[in-house]
Amino acid sequence: MPLSEHEQQLLAQLEKQLHADDPRFATSMGSRALKGASTRNIVLGIVIAVVGLLVLLGGVALKSVLLGVLGFVVMGAGVYFATLRSGKAAGGGERKPRRSSPFLQNLEQRWDQRNSGDQP
Repeated sequence: MPLSEHEQQLLAQLEKQLHADDPRFATSMGSRALKGASTRNIVLGIVIAVVGLLVLLGGVALKSVLLGVLGFVVMGAGVYFATLRSGKAAGGGERKPRRSSPFLQNLEQRWDQRNSGDQP
């Protein structure tokens, strides 16, 4: 759920205050934070792991220890690749505001009213 304008303004004020109080910490934790694992990495890692599993099973079927070990290494590489973080910075550009459906807007409005005490 996207933040409301008021919440975005509060967040911006907190960021400015953090930069003023401790600029070194703010730059190390702020806009250069890395995104989580990308979908591309996850899918490619899973495909590599499945290929490694097939090679491992082929090694077992052929009673080849070398082929089994190779399959295990390929599976491990696939899992490692799937858990890699993306190298792109999270705060690189401005984000476009998401458009929510009227249903979600209604729910958000009711939530805001409930929190402000307007609704019984």
